[in-house]
Amino acid sequence: MRIGLTGGIGSGKSTVAAMLSDLGATLIDTDAISRAITLPRGPAIPAIQAAFGANVLDAAGGLDRARMRDIVFAQADAKRRLEAILHPLIGIETERQATAAAGTTLVFDVPLLVESKRWRRIVDRVLVVDASEATQLTRVMARSGWAPDAVRAVIAQQAPRRERRAAADAVVFNDGLSLEALAGEVRSLWTHWIGHSAP
Repeated sequence: MRIGLTGGIGSGKSTVAAMLSDLGATLIDTDAISRAITLPRGPAIPAIQAAFGANVLDAAGGLDRARMRDIVFAQADAKRRLEAILHPLIGIETERQATAAAGTTLVFDVPLLVESKRWRRIVDRVLVVDASEATQLTRVMARSGWAPDAVRAVIAQQAPRRERRAAADAVVFNDGLSLEALAGEVRSLWTHWIGHSAP
């Protein structure tokens, strides 16, 4: 089975991804792939430099993610231009990893699964990790030290919660749950979808 996992920033999606991996799924993390291809000498760097200039690169020659984030928020078409570079390369590496893990339950961790539209055709199930905006703000500010307005700007760039929930085959509402309770919900869903008891 191919499971598409998504959720807004600060929803706890990465925690759920790790739990699914512990239960036996092969995790394919598109955010990790995005970071890897934008490291120094990464395959996306030449095109990014050509499109945005050398000022979006850090001292080592990799993508300065904070600088790029500022540009995306400031320029209306910058996000589209960046995604046009990254998404095909992410797609190639995603499929390579999926082919290598054939025969296992695959979990594709895709922050922009709903926004990209194409993922619904690629996966068998969509799992959304949801949380209130207040919880998202609290979590991201605590882990990243961002100002509230910076977190809200990221949330505004993502699909609305109702749109993500509407695209889901299952929703885990991760608001006020302990890690143990969250793990219980994930284990129950795994058993329901995969058809055997979780280890």
